[in-house]
Amino acid sequence: MEPLVKIKKLIIRRKVLFTEKAEIEIFREQLSHDLVIEAILNAQSIFKTIRSNNPLTGKREHLYIIKGLTFSGLLIYTKGKFLKHDNEEVFYVLISSKRDTD
Repeated sequence: MEPLVKIKKLIIRRKVLFTEKAEIEIFREQLSHDLVIEAILNAQSIFKTIRSNNPLTGKREHLYIIKGLTFSGLLIYTKGKFLKHDNEEVFYVLISSKRDTD
């Protein structure tokens, strides 16, 4: 399954986690979880995929960068990855979530 489709399906089922860093960015940018979710669901494609090493496990992982618009036209930048949590796959949103400045 294409990663963006998988991400959107997980988000629709509310299988999403927010990191503390993402929570801080969401608050600082005066956003909400709903706006972030809206922007991801409206995204047409994944902006970029980065291969990274997990600092805790050392294992390779993919980080997905998504730029999406809310219904009001606000562009939001999101970075996240797939993760197993309580034996269920979730989209670990977010390593980052903020207004896009590009």
